[in-house]
Amino acid sequence: MNLFVFGPGYTAQQFIGPYRHRFARIGGTLRSETKAETLEASGIIPYFFDAERYDPGIVDEIRRVDALLVSIPPAPGSDPVLRSLSDAIASAPRLRWIGYLSTVGVYGDANGAWVDENTPPSPVNERSRHRIAAEGQWLDLGKGAPFSVQIFRLAGIYGPGRNALLKVANGTARRLIKPGQVFNRIHAADIAHVLMASIDRPSRNAIYNVADDEPCPPQDVIAYAARLLGLEPPPEEPFATADLSPMARSFYQDNKRVRNTRIKDELGVRLRFPTYREGLEALHAAGEGVGSSGEKIRREE
Repeated sequence: MNLFVFGPGYTAQQFIGPYRHRFARIGGTLRSETKAETLEASGIIPYFFDAERYDPGIVDEIRRVDALLVSIPPAPGSDPVLRSLSDAIASAPRLRWIGYLSTVGVYGDANGAWVDENTPPSPVNERSRHRIAAEGQWLDLGKGAPFSVQIFRLAGIYGPGRNALLKVANGTARRLIKPGQVFNRIHAADIAHVLMASIDRPSRNAIYNVADDEPCPPQDVIAYAARLLGLEPPPEEPFATADLSPMARSFYQDNKRVRNTRIKDELGVRLRFPTYREGLEALHAAGEGVGSSGEKIRREE
């Protein structure tokens, strides 16, 4: 089986790593030639791609591909992959699975209520509105096609090298308190598990929420990470008066609890890290947030 990845960043790399043996050939895109060696070291054949131009070799890869993973953010008004390569993808002779990585942000704000894949999207920012438009374009491509299109709406991603343990250890963690606010999150290893399960069991025009079992206040995650490291957690800060960038503040516009029942019932997925506690414990056991000498990295006072 051959795989091609548009945008082999953190999440895609966390998928490729444990499942490399399932693929005879893996190609992927880059926007900077300086990253070619990094992709090659990961066993990924690199091809240039951006919204304006692309390596024509991508078309040859699409002709031989069985699975296509799309992890490139949409542009206003169109998905950049479909804008350039929709005809090549639609006519790919071997293609049977397309996975598009989206976000639970498309549901918008539910005032802390539960949402599932049947909940009508109601995005509150431009990023999520572009995501909904791109989802629709990919699902339209799959209508009547010989391949299956799957949309994966991801919760907040964490994993090796990207987690609360590291933020607490290096002093960048903050405990922002917004009463009633909750988020779901998902370990990168569980995203990888869901993607592989879907490739093994494709379902036409399916949408999946990829989230953990326990939506919770973000400050709880920071406090638990600090406890694991044996450090004092950062002080609580009222969200209303906190000094935040517009981007950081925008994430708190969405308050919802995301159901993940469909990945369990339809794909047979059992989450390895059903809550942030199991995820952080495993990362801590692997040495995240701990210096090379084995001592915990202390925040600078």
